[in-house]
Amino acid sequence: MTAPVVAVVGGGQLARMMTPAATALGIHLRVLVEDPDSSAAQVVVDAPVGAASDEAAILALVEGADVLTFEHEHVPNALLDRLVAAGVPVRPDAAALVHAQDKIVMRAHLEAIGAPIPRWAPVSTAAEIDAFVARAGGPVVVKTARGGYDGKGVRVVDRAESVAAWLAAAADGTGAPLLVEEKVPFLRELAVLVARRPSGEVRTWPVVESVQQDGVCSEVIAPAPDLHEDTRAQALAVAAQVVEGLGVTGVLAVEMFEVADPDGGAPRVLVNELAMRPHNSGHWTIDGATTSQFEQHLRAVLDLPLGDTAALAPWTVMANVLGSSLEDPTDALPAVLARDPQARVHLYGKEVRPGRKLGHVTVRGTDLADARTRARAAAAALRGEQNG
Repeated sequence: MTAPVVAVVGGGQLARMMTPAATALGIHLRVLVEDPDSSAAQVVVDAPVGAASDEAAILALVEGADVLTFEHEHVPNALLDRLVAAGVPVRPDAAALVHAQDKIVMRAHLEAIGAPIPRWAPVSTAAEIDAFVARAGGPVVVKTARGGYDGKGVRVVDRAESVAAWLAAAADGTGAPLLVEEKVPFLRELAVLVARRPSGEVRTWPVVESVQQDGVCSEVIAPAPDLHEDTRAQALAVAAQVVEGLGVTGVLAVEMFEVADPDGGAPRVLVNELAMRPHNSGHWTIDGATTSQFEQHLRAVLDLPLGDTAALAPWTVMANVLGSSLEDPTDALPAVLARDPQARVHLYGKEVRPGRKLGHVTVRGTDLADARTRARAAAAALRGEQNG
């Protein structure tokens, strides 16, 4: 028996969570990890150590592999182009991946395909930022085009002076280019996960609500509660438009703002961010959907028929474990599992640091308030909170 080999760049929790799905499907997972103690290296047998920018390490990784995919976007595009030219299937390829790597490229392409997005502009001078602030009539959001995530590289400002260091770094080449966007008065944040395989099949999961804490996702509710049917339909249509318009293969997370309709109709959505890989907003699918985002990503990049994305319960709530006062969150497992045997705990094997994503808890059920309370309590206990 010769198992399909999927090569993955990145040794974090996303690669770690691909492992059970790969094992179930008989897929050989080979993961390029940053160090031998990384989250994925603890559970993946074939885990060579190397940097995502190291061409020799990437070439060794793809030797004999059926496909190369990613758990993060930080791989040089020129290297990916050379792999494709050499006949290596890269999914998503560099032409698609650049939209998750560079927010200016992303915004420009989304605008070109007619996807709904906030007002924005690339900027390189203080005068351009101040002019955008004047047009917006209030504070705006300045972002670094590359490298930002989980609230990093994002700043709300009302004058260019607040990002003077960023402007200087962009000007001398030591920092990323900048863009500015209107500060959207959103009602809440939504997300749609969609998967596409090379032969064209597309499947989406239910629209979810994503709750943020200091710019980091703290909770996901599936499906998004009290969502107007027209808003739901628009969110799903926009996700399909983006995955097709950008030629993405694999799982794509489309993060959105739900905003009020100025004419009093159903709320509408604006695309905020994209991630071309499994995503935090889809962790609920491991325990709450027929096919998890991790299994679906493997199916998609291997061009296998995609799985059913139906939810397994009326409500599923995923709560992130962000930091802990415990030296080892597994110390809380006896109490957490005894109190709520139906709670599903996923820990990532990471060293504890303040605010770090150490794991998540999923609870599903027929009562949203109950599922939410239980998920939050389990996550709090893993953070070492006495009343968790």
